[in-house]
Amino acid sequence: MYEINVQYRHEVKHEITMADMITIRQRLRAVARADDHAKNGSYLIRSLYFDTPEDKALIEKQSGVSRRHKFRIRYYNGDSSVIHLEKKCKMAGLGTKISADLTADEAGKIVSGDIEWMKSCDRELVRELYSRMVSERLSPRTIVDYTRDPFIYAPGNVRVTLDYNIRTGMDSTDFLNPACLTIPAAAGVCIMEVKWDEFLPEIIRDAVALPHARAGSFSKYEACRQPRIEQGYGEY
Repeated sequence: MYEINVQYRHEVKHEITMADMITIRQRLRAVARADDHAKNGSYLIRSLYFDTPEDKALIEKQSGVSRRHKFRIRYYNGDSSVIHLEKKCKMAGLGTKISADLTADEAGKIVSGDIEWMKSCDRELVRELYSRMVSERLSPRTIVDYTRDPFIYAPGNVRVTLDYNIRTGMDSTDFLNPACLTIPAAAGVCIMEVKWDEFLPEIIRDAVALPHARAGSFSKYEACRQPRIEQGYGEY
């Protein structure tokens, strides 16, 4: 399998408040640079996550299974001319991502269940998804929307992302429809994720440090399957 040759990176998540996010964002602006793909420091992400009828990906996440993976397709800033199929893999606190490009037509076919073309596709990841859709009955489950502020620091190949305004499509899989209704899924929550290779520079450790923040395993997919709707639908 091609997965053997991919490089796993350290990945640590923190669930923080919006006030914390604003503080850390200001610190990072002083020491790191914004991702080149960000517009005015941010971009919008729309993802469509896959799962089995038995909710294997959701249950493995909730159970803390050390080695797991999930599939998603996503695009940025409402631009469906560039769509990525991604397999996100986790192993004992490390993570990696395998990706392949999709056209809007291909993404639409996958969402609608027209998948026979996938088994002869020249992209290995597309063929793997096809195999799992047939053997495990993997299928699209929910839309996840959010805003991301991304920062890069070259030493250590560090990437820090601040994700907020997390919204769910609930049971909708109308992934390519920009007017698809979504509702807030995690009111007031921001997710800070820090990724690095061999070492995390002290300057970044200091920039992202919060006395009350603890490393966690917040999942936007889990939040959007089980949204905290009791907190209200207001903007945050």
